[in-house]
Amino acid sequence: MRATTFFIALTSLAITQPGFAQSPRTQPASRPDFASLDAKVRAGEFQKITSVVVLQDGKLLHEAYFDGDAETLRNTRSVTKTITALLMGAAIERGHIKDVRQPVMRWFSDLKPLANADPRKERITIEDLLTMSSLLECDDENSFSRGNEERMYLVEDWAKFAMDLPIKGFPPWATPPAKSPYGRAWAYCTAGVSTLGVLLERATHKPLPQFAEEVLYRPMAISKPKWAIAPLGYGQAGGGTEYRTRDLANLAELIRRGGEWNGRQIVPRAWVQTMTAPHAHIDDERGDYGYLTWLPTYRIGGQDYPAMAMLGTGGNRVIIVPKLRLVAAITSANFRNRDAHALSQKLFEELIVPAVTAR
Repeated sequence: MRATTFFIALTSLAITQPGFAQSPRTQPASRPDFASLDAKVRAGEFQKITSVVVLQDGKLLHEAYFDGDAETLRNTRSVTKTITALLMGAAIERGHIKDVRQPVMRWFSDLKPLANADPRKERITIEDLLTMSSLLECDDENSFSRGNEERMYLVEDWAKFAMDLPIKGFPPWATPPAKSPYGRAWAYCTAGVSTLGVLLERATHKPLPQFAEEVLYRPMAISKPKWAIAPLGYGQAGGGTEYRTRDLANLAELIRRGGEWNGRQIVPRAWVQTMTAPHAHIDDERGDYGYLTWLPTYRIGGQDYPAMAMLGTGGNRVIIVPKLRLVAAITSANFRNRDAHALSQKLFEELIVPAVTAR
């Protein structure tokens, strides 16, 4: 891949990709204000944190690897979902898809007849899946849900698995869409995003990894990403793509810049603004949700910092804080640790933000 050659040429020179400040090393020495972070991670305080990259104003502030090195690919699980949102915007701009209001079933007539037939399935839109708010009974946070992703992995056709799900019910203790903020009842649903991946392949007539190469990887010189492939051969839009930590940080920097990279608008600015605007409410603790993008607000040092985030199982977090012009990519292998996200959030709130704001 051309990006690999490009990267190797930088190993003894300054880093000139737009997401990094010039540096005489591929892995610069720790700045004094990040030394505590490195020491605590190495001491095991955050268990299996594997890497941290921090940018401000697109310049590299800190880079540390606690497992592998700068070239190691990190499986950040559902961080992939936000990349899928970027690809959807590019597909719409290129005319492959009209807009997010189009019904999903337009691309899936081959799945009929559907199990649990209901006319409301015909009205499920791309936007419903982008915002995790379709009426399909699908909730990865509920082990009893028929649409829980662990059940999806047991079958071959993941799109049919999703569209065969029954319409969810709203008992008295649940808030229906009409009474929910933004008119949408949110529930985390990987099966819906996996279906969007199939839709993108059918709309663009290209494998998802190839479309991502054209839209993102080539213009950004992203090196050797590795996609997870579903049983029927399409790219898994819902998770599992592997990236270098530097590339994760740069993808977040692309979002912070409104889709512009190295003087070129590679994803429409209006789309990035829309995908990072609130469209559904998760809960009071986690905040709002955009198009496959988390929108938390961090309360640190008595100040509120609205953020945009790509999150993945195991504590993987790529966070953008516009107020601080900050991007932080945290990769983690705390996959079977119930405190995984809490550990990564503590690392961000107690060590990364104070190190940045103290400068």
